[in-house]
Amino acid sequence: MNLSATIEALFIGAVEDRWPGKPPSAIGKRRTADRLEIGPTGLVRDAQADLDAHGGLEKAIHHYPGEHYAAWRGELGRDDLSPGGFGENLSTTGLTEETLCIGDVLALGTATVQVSQGRQPCWKLAAHTGEERMAYLFQKTGRTGWYYRVLQPGHVEPGDTVALVERRCPGWTVRRVTQARLTRRIDPADAAILAEMPELYGGWREAFARMAAGRTDEDTSARLKG
Repeated sequence: MNLSATIEALFIGAVEDRWPGKPPSAIGKRRTADRLEIGPTGLVRDAQADLDAHGGLEKAIHHYPGEHYAAWRGELGRDDLSPGGFGENLSTTGLTEETLCIGDVLALGTATVQVSQGRQPCWKLAAHTGEERMAYLFQKTGRTGWYYRVLQPGHVEPGDTVALVERRCPGWTVRRVTQARLTRRIDPADAAILAEMPELYGGWREAFARMAAGRTDEDTSARLKG
């Protein structure tokens, strides 16, 4: 399968105190034209404020489809929304939640990465965009983007290519799995398959194991992690 796209923009950010009385955040990413090193936890010059919810080995790089912004601008009546506006690290046109699958291995510049999960948006997305329903709208539309884990470090810069190298879990698109995770609407047999899928982020595997067992209990704080 020939599935690839040109990297149109890269974004990195620093931890900032954005909202009085609220935790700091690094969701305010800024565009860079630099060639960036990719290490085990993502773009070396990028930062995350809460490593339990963002970043780390399993959520090292966030990729968001640039073409989604036209839909958001139309639906929300906002001309100020453009790539980088949701705190992503990477923007392309041509790769979406419906064309990529959990476990897909991709060449990203000279690095090798793997799709680990979709984005589970938290309150910071609403605060950052000024749209109080933004996390809900991400869930409703399925336009969440996805996270990569880094299999092989390397370098990347705008204009490089991101290309599919290997598909390990055909049929389990990012959209399908993320919608099941966020809505908790899934056949128990499918939930059992996802609970045993090593390519999927461990926290999500645990959640699907609960769903497979018919349990709906879930720590509220876990649902707020993006």
